Amino acid sequence: MDLATIFGIFTGFGLVIAAMLTGGGLSWFVDTPAAMIVGGGTLGALLINYSLGDIFRVLNVAKNAFLQKGQKVEEVIEQLLAMSRLARKEGILSLQKISGRVRDPFFRKGTELVMDGVEPNTLSHIMETELDSIAERHRLGAEIFTSLGNFAPAMGMTGTLIGLVKMLMQMNDPSSIGPSMSMAFVATFYGVVLANLVFLPIAGKLKMRSSQELLVKQLIIGGIMSIQMGDNPRVLEQKLQSYISPVKRKTIF
Repeated sequence: MDLATIFGIFTGFGLVIAAMLTGGGLSWFVDTPAAMIVGGGTLGALLINYSLGDIFRVLNVAKNAFLQKGQKVEEVIEQLLAMSRLARKEGILSLQKISGRVRDPFFRKGTELVMDGVEPNTLSHIMETELDSIAERHRLGAEIFTSLGNFAPAMGMTGTLIGLVKMLMQMNDPSSIGPSMSMAFVATFYGVVLANLVFLPIAGKLKMRSSQELLVKQLIIGGIMSIQMGDNPRVLEQKLQSYISPVKRKTIF
């Protein structure tokens, strides 16, 4: 689990709820029509903008905001260097001895292509195409959550306008002004909270996770190509260093 995401959500909502309880109660902020306008309107706008297939696929991508399941750079570099040493000693086909320990499907696929004797240009094209496909899935996931972050406040403003219209139409009945005004502001509140404490932060976390994962996969491609060309492990180490920041180089190498 990503403790930063979980802690951020609990902290954000916890402080907002604590502020709501100060001098009043949560019941003041519960408004069914406002929730229907914001929730239903946001969902409707999402369904209009994207296909059902895209939305269902994004649910799987969204788990990346809460789970830390990607390979660490240190582990990948260690595996690549071990493969390079083994290939230099015993040949490319000897990689079968350790390929089974590779957990990442992308990494395993590249290793298998090398063992199958695929030409370097073809290997590079296959791996880069696979990388582009992964990047597109990640981009779509972040884009959908960004869209939700834009739709929610807009639907909150729609609820505000509906509440104001209802209030103005019933000015002759003072008892109805309060509930109508309440719905107007609560709808905006719902939209702003959902956008800024849920949708936009998740979109930002997905973008960050995507950039980290794509960097690791670029490193894998570079390492596999180097192994295929028969580079010395020391040369491979120098190539891998170029993918990471100077601070991390000190701890890894």
